[in-house]
Amino acid sequence: MSATVVQQIDSHVEARARQTLGISDPAIYQMVADLIKGRNLTGNVLVDVGCGEGQLWPHVRERFGKYVGVDCIRYDDFPASGEFHLANLDTGQKDLPDNYADVVVAVETIEHLENPWAFMRELVRVAKPGASVIVTTPNQLSFLSLLTLIVKKRFASFQDVHYPAHLTALLEIDLKRMAAAAGLSEVEIHFSQQGRVVLTPWHYPGRLSRLFPRPLSDTVALIGRK
Repeated sequence: MSATVVQQIDSHVEARARQTLGISDPAIYQMVADLIKGRNLTGNVLVDVGCGEGQLWPHVRERFGKYVGVDCIRYDDFPASGEFHLANLDTGQKDLPDNYADVVVAVETIEHLENPWAFMRELVRVAKPGASVIVTTPNQLSFLSLLTLIVKKRFASFQDVHYPAHLTALLEIDLKRMAAAAGLSEVEIHFSQQGRVVLTPWHYPGRLSRLFPRPLSDTVALIGRK
């Protein structure tokens, strides 16, 4: 890692990152794994930007030769077999070459950033021509999130308890526009098919979430091809 990158990781950025604990819901990792397996995506290098503890890797390790994680903190549980790169995801290029990865993933990361448009361009830069880019973020169009917006004037994942870790609420159309502007094609939107029932800690039955994925999923994913 370069000295320039190290200097960019200030205490404020690190504090925001640590608020996430470096993990996401298992259903989100499974959604990403299903997208990768469903499209038979394989190759030498998987780059996981905003990798946290690297919990995505066990879900897809049989499909890639190398796991590269990028984040502003190296967590103790990051896979020993992985390659870690320190970076402030809000500023500048990451110390990875152009056209490097067979698949680039950003799991629940883009909502933490000040400039998601620049972040999307950076993901695409790192991807090889023909490679896939996958981005997940909270689903602002879920029933829970829309109801929370009406009642509290804020999306469900952007309450005071989520700030300052969660900065930027993005809709499906925002993801599609950013992907198109960054040069991705064959763009598709998918959902985690897991959503919390309003005013309870429980989730909707899987069969119901599969029937109504947009309103009953807490997470949305974009996949596109460079």
